[in-house]
Amino acid sequence: MNLKVQKKLAAEVLKVGIKRVRFDNSQESLAEIEGAITKEDIRRLIRQGKIWKIKEKGVSRGRARERAEKRKKGRQRGHGSRKGTRNARFSKGKNKKEWIIKIRALRKKLRELRDKGYIERKDYRYTYRVIKSGSIKDRAHLMVYLREKGMLKEKESKGA
Repeated sequence: MNLKVQKKLAAEVLKVGIKRVRFDNSQESLAEIEGAITKEDIRRLIRQGKIWKIKEKGVSRGRARERAEKRKKGRQRGHGSRKGTRNARFSKGKNKKEWIIKIRALRKKLRELRDKGYIERKDYRYTYRVIKSGSIKDRAHLMVYLREKGMLKEKESKGA
């Protein structure tokens, strides 16, 4: 009994590979399947439960859940489990907090310089955007940047 054609048709109808198609093994079912030569015949047999597809095998998340549970308790976080640098391993929340603290300090310094007349309004706007891009590391770097670009007026002689 050669059912290759029926298996191929069933695979197309079920939208799976040929390996995942299964037939009912009883003699009468197999005889009926052998007589099925159109996709409509195959669909009828699928509705009757004589042809079906087996479930796709997947990767179990069980072990991953166990590890996550242990990590929640602080286990499995020692030196041997680490691959990234300390900075790469920071949680997103902490990185964001550091960014906020840094950006506020830079903007405050920039605002002070503008209000005291050390930089012009257009230079303030431009530098504000440069700070936002993350190009300026800290307040000292900001002062160096402003001096290099010639934006800082010479009023700024008493340390900043």
